Amino acid sequence: MDTPLTIAGKTFRSRLLVGTGKYPDYPTMVKALEASGAEIVTVAVRRVNLDRGKESLLDHIDPKKYTLLPNTAACYTEEDAVRTCLLARDAGMSSMVKLEVIGDEKTLFPDTEGLLIAARTLVKEGFIVLPYTNDDPIMARKLEDAGCAAVMPLAAPIGSGLGIRNPYNIRIILETVKVPVIVDAGVGTASDAAVAMELGCDGVLMNTGIAGAKDPVGMAEAMREAVSAGRKAHLAGRIPRKLYATASSPVDGTFF
Repeated sequence: MDTPLTIAGKTFRSRLLVGTGKYPDYPTMVKALEASGAEIVTVAVRRVNLDRGKESLLDHIDPKKYTLLPNTAACYTEEDAVRTCLLARDAGMSSMVKLEVIGDEKTLFPDTEGLLIAARTLVKEGFIVLPYTNDDPIMARKLEDAGCAAVMPLAAPIGSGLGIRNPYNIRIILETVKVPVIVDAGVGTASDAAVAMELGCDGVLMNTGIAGAKDPVGMAEAMREAVSAGRKAHLAGRIPRKLYATASSPVDGTFF
């Protein structure tokens, strides 16, 4: 029997979290969100028109169907990240946030020093913090100790589609922390999502892998099925890897 994904006491049936950027248009985004089966969707606060008198991305996301996860994309300092989260909460978006503090414009790798400082500040301010971090087990433990409700290690650089480059670090993180581990960034196709779940991750967050596909709606459905299949495979327990063959039909007990 599986258990639901639980973040800060709130449960979710879907283990797939999806973003809302890079779609060709809002109708495609809406259809992709529906096809993904996701219950949590991320929104880049700095790219959203918070003036509700004008058309906004938020007009196309049903708050009764989805839990909004504002994120601090494009924030390069802890001060900017904290300020953005406060703005999102004041605008009525959510107190559960995806925290990003970017350290480099070219690679978009996180500034983990600034990330940890911002995480501690936001936890004190009453936020439920889900930090985007590198695949470092030590930093994952520090973020958990800071009060983060989950840790979100990257699989590969944001938008790269390279899949999980270091599965061994992800496995160590899974052994290191007790909060949910959600792979974030670098997932390019369904097999990448399945691998993350087979490793034992609690969820997968993606944006470009779906929004940038030739058929975003079709890819969203594929990702939904991959996350489900990977989770079931993890729970079922794979056979051990071996160098040599093991016959499926042993000769012992044969009649001739």
